[in-house]
Amino acid sequence: MLKIDSHTHIIPKKLPNWTEKFGYGDFIYLQHHKKGFAKMMRGNQFFREIKENAWNAELRIKEYEKYNTQVQVVCTIPVMFSYWARPLDCLDLSKFLNDHIAELIIKHPKNYLGLATIPMQDTELAIQELERCKEIGLQGVQIGSNINDLNLNEERFFPIFEACEKLQMAVLVHPWNMMGQKQMQRYWLPWLVGMPAETTRAICCMIFGGIFEKLPRLKVNFAHAGGSFLSTIGRIQHGFECRPDLVAIDNNVPPKNYIGKFWVDSVTHDAMMLEYVLKLQGSKRITLGTDYPFPLGDLEIGRFIEEMNLDQQVKEDIFYGATLEWLGLDKNRFE
Repeated sequence: MLKIDSHTHIIPKKLPNWTEKFGYGDFIYLQHHKKGFAKMMRGNQFFREIKENAWNAELRIKEYEKYNTQVQVVCTIPVMFSYWARPLDCLDLSKFLNDHIAELIIKHPKNYLGLATIPMQDTELAIQELERCKEIGLQGVQIGSNINDLNLNEERFFPIFEACEKLQMAVLVHPWNMMGQKQMQRYWLPWLVGMPAETTRAICCMIFGGIFEKLPRLKVNFAHAGGSFLSTIGRIQHGFECRPDLVAIDNNVPPKNYIGKFWVDSVTHDAMMLEYVLKLQGSKRITLGTDYPFPLGDLEIGRFIEEMNLDQQVKEDIFYGATLEWLGLDKNRFE
């Protein structure tokens, strides 16, 4: 069976020294301190250590073969978004990362699909780069759950979503710049608690802000099974009903009406949770996803899904059908 991993991250092996080039900022660079590993440095601060599979395209293909997975949708590591940078500098950085992914697709057309990163802090430049990425063969764009603390329903972002719909460029919303980080640094809570909350924040803002209502053909996928949105939809719906004066001020359509109108990936790490998500979303709106190659991801690439007692059609939907529909592609591309 064809398997497409809809949510993976990649970075070029060598990065320019953007801090030196632009003369400011803590842009990410890599220190290849030992064979097969590199330190991601943010200015003088260590961010995380990554392995060779974060940049080695051939190694990634071999690792995926162990789990009978042929195709990876690749996008940058969210720390590379650099929305805080000057817009033209962020555009320069984005072009470098996007060209790397485009080259990867050309070299391995049966193994890779790509999502761009764009300078969301500048609407005009973001659309400009989005259009260019369409031309060079990328299938969509990955954006953060907020842009410099601004929610996705802000007016300045709507033309970008409008352009995505018009260009048929899919959108992956990935949590980043998590709220409350300063208050919960211990126990890795920004990643365990903040990330699911961030994704829920993004979904609610897009629903309550009327983005899905205004752009019904916009194809959006939310990482990590939609965060905590689906598990708290009862509370969200109840809040909409009991306090419409606070919640329904920009869109009076109930939030439950939008379930199944966007995609979420399968990164639940738990069969019971996936069964719940399936009941709400349906299999045609759940894409196989892993967050590969990071340890918090599903690095066995859907093994727990294989072990679930699911109908063949449900598995086909999750393993490739939902992703193909989200990206607007045909299965024949990989045959």
